[in-house]
Amino acid sequence: MAAITAALVKDLREKTGAGMMDCKKALTETDGDIEVAIDWLRKKGLAAAAKKSGRVAAEGLVGVATAPDKAAIVEVNAETDFVARNETFQGFVEAVAKIALAVGEDLDAIKAAPFPGTGRSVGDELTHLVATIGENMSIRRVRVLSVKQGVVASYMHQALKPGLGKIGVLAAIEGPGEFATLETLGRQVGMHVAATRPEALDVDAVDPAALERERAVLSEQARASGKAENIVEKMVEGRIRKYYEEVVLLEQVWVHDGESRVRAVVKKAGVVLNGFVRFQLGEGIEKPKDDFAAEVAATAGV
Repeated sequence: MAAITAALVKDLREKTGAGMMDCKKALTETDGDIEVAIDWLRKKGLAAAAKKSGRVAAEGLVGVATAPDKAAIVEVNAETDFVARNETFQGFVEAVAKIALAVGEDLDAIKAAPFPGTGRSVGDELTHLVATIGENMSIRRVRVLSVKQGVVASYMHQALKPGLGKIGVLAAIEGPGEFATLETLGRQVGMHVAATRPEALDVDAVDPAALERERAVLSEQARASGKAENIVEKMVEGRIRKYYEEVVLLEQVWVHDGESRVRAVVKKAGVVLNGFVRFQLGEGIEKPKDDFAAEVAATAGV
């Protein structure tokens, strides 16, 4: 019996894209013959994952997992919306969210964590799922929020099932109060964030580069009016305040009443909103535009 070394397993993984445990088993079954092991994996459908790894995955699900003082949100992508309705895929997203709640938001730590009931790591289970379902998939991003006193509430817009959907929000509410009351406020904040897409919690958290770009544009617009420079400066500052009202969560108008500022709502509740996360499925991923006519022409050799 040939020795199944870590280097041999690594080599097989690089050649096939299959999971570590699957590669180890393949080498054990084939007495360490890597070429035969490749065929063994192909016959089992486990070497297919590597061929799919280059395809764009912009669909899938956002998942959340919560505890009273902590919550995790993850985005797991697949190639088609059809996969989001697959119960196995849904179970994977739910499990990854729960694992993130336990181990934190480091992706490498999550992928190395044991996947429940399989004997595989999360990373290897993902590879196995790619081979089984037949689409490229990835764990794209993870965030975890926590509070010392209070609640991290979650909101899932148009949830496919509890904790799974396409737009998920976490809101960290810090302060005293009954859990149910804080949870309700946190959920209301989540609904607000889902609707308004704020970019920062408060003015200090606004991206300096984004602010400078905005200020430059507003300055050019104001100068085009022909006003004196001191008037231009006042015009720009007024428009910057308006900009804050659009992108800063605490400066936005509360969607639930259409008149209060979010900061006033939070202050009235006697708590502090110390963080939020909004994940929208596929945001920022460039999806290729299929040219069906060109594809047919290429196939026909035209």
